[in-house]
Amino acid sequence: MNPVVEPAAFALFLSMALVLALTPGPGIFYVAARTLAGGRAEGVASSLGTGLGGLVHVLAGALGVSALVMASSELFTVLKYLGAIYLAWLGVRTWRSAVQPTALAATNGLASQALGARRAFREGVWVEALNPKTAAFFLAFIPQFVRPEAGSVSLQFIVLGLVSVALNTGVNVLVALAAERVRRASTRPRHLLRLRQASGGAMVALGIGLLLAKRPNH
Repeated sequence: MNPVVEPAAFALFLSMALVLALTPGPGIFYVAARTLAGGRAEGVASSLGTGLGGLVHVLAGALGVSALVMASSELFTVLKYLGAIYLAWLGVRTWRSAVQPTALAATNGLASQALGARRAFREGVWVEALNPKTAAFFLAFIPQFVRPEAGSVSLQFIVLGLVSVALNTGVNVLVALAAERVRRASTRPRHLLRLRQASGGAMVALGIGLLLAKRPNH
């Protein structure tokens, strides 16, 4: 029985997927912005959330749902607007919370961090799941390494998708750790305020970028 993915083809896929994971994109910028706004716990949680959101696209692609979305301009537009509005709302909320007093959060201690991490995880899931550009990426990239003669196309798509999501998530976690070092270096309240405001502005910018995304031509 032929393997699901040939070793040579899988090595090529792995190298290309790693390069793509390391290439700065919306996911990396979102995780960095979330970390600068809420700290390492929120950054890592948002990384794991975007990973789960990526799995949504992997399963959808394996089932053919993503292909349906990309083929329909109406469905693509709906998903695009939902994702853009959600990102912009997160950015505005982050900006507004940056100028609010932080004394209450400081007295809450670890409990407030745990609540922030859970919320960041949920938001990360939605940010990635509502991103039609992720669906376009999986549909354009993964099928190049699928071999119908090797067996189930859906199974191959899922296996390769899981690898890609794992690489993306790992890179995002590293970005969160790096952004936390930048955040800790900015110990002055005014600097922290500017970082949180900048992270909110970055999320709004990501929403605008998603809004301008066009459906790939077939």
